[in-house]
Amino acid sequence: MKRSEINSVLLEADAFIRSFGYRMPAFAYWSPDEMVRRRDEIEGITAARLGWDITDYGAGDFDNMGLFLFTTRNGSLAELQAGGGMCYAEKIMISRHNQISPMHRHVLKTEDIINRGGATLAIEMFESAPDGSIDRDAPVPVACDGVLRKLNAGDVLELAPGESVTLRPGNWHKFWGEGGDVLIGEVSAVNDDLTDNIFEQEIGRFAEIDEDTDPVHLLVSDYEARGLII
Repeated sequence: MKRSEINSVLLEADAFIRSFGYRMPAFAYWSPDEMVRRRDEIEGITAARLGWDITDYGAGDFDNMGLFLFTTRNGSLAELQAGGGMCYAEKIMISRHNQISPMHRHVLKTEDIINRGGATLAIEMFESAPDGSIDRDAPVPVACDGVLRKLNAGDVLELAPGESVTLRPGNWHKFWGEGGDVLIGEVSAVNDDLTDNIFEQEIGRFAEIDEDTDPVHLLVSDYEARGLII
């Protein structure tokens, strides 16, 4: 993706989020220079990879395959494995109309995906086979706001604003906005986007960026290059 496109998506996403009364944390609006200047005091942000995240999954077609995310909080894998401490994470996301977030599953993370407003959130789902691949025959039991539902393999679950689904490790899923753009909340166990996403296709989790202009704000994928993660 071109940095100019990322900047545009970021600003449009911020306006969309604000339209629902949701407010981002103050660090969301720090400039790249301020992030670098405050390097020594923001390890809690950079090590947890909190912040802006815009991806086309390396496909170069953001309008059709992509996702906007902002991670607001994220604990540590060490505390999750120890069974105590900050074992949770939270994101706000936007899935645009017919914009696919491709089929994937998680190894460790259980997550609640919540339609926070806008159009319908559509989620296609499968169970995992014993080897971790997609089981295209097995039924898919899922809890929607605490009510157990049993889907057929490949069924599309539709969530209206206010509705949610709990996805557990091994639940294969892809999702998109149906009928318009959707504001999505994610509340989950500790999030590790570097190792915990298993995609059906051979794609990347983060976008490759063509630096055709300066960033308005840094993405989490910029932190290492800017020397913010040691």
